[in-house]
Amino acid sequence: MIYAIIGLIFGIVGGVLTPGFIPKIYAPYFSVALMAGLDTAFGGLRAAMEGDYDNLVFISGFVVNILLSVFFCYAGIKMDIDFYLIVILVLGMRIFNNLAIIRRLYLKK
Repeated sequence: MIYAIIGLIFGIVGGVLTPGFIPKIYAPYFSVALMAGLDTAFGGLRAAMEGDYDNLVFISGFVVNILLSVFFCYAGIKMDIDFYLIVILVLGMRIFNNLAIIRRLYLKK
């Protein structure tokens, strides 16, 4: 737990000290990767609350979700289709679904 808090502090300090500019060409990729990371994080929290957490599944899911989401975004841009909007919509629905389940699990305790 202490490593998570230290990582959070380093992340916040690094984010504040680093100029936050993302070129327009990379904005769809970044937004999709961020949503995929959040989806995996909330999925991991849900699994931990259900007692079904596995570190290997979490890390592999994190990497695969981000890579697959960015690939869909890249393929959509190459075909001149806004796939990244669909990916963000689906990941957003998954995040809200995980948050609803986390809320129910928390309220049952």
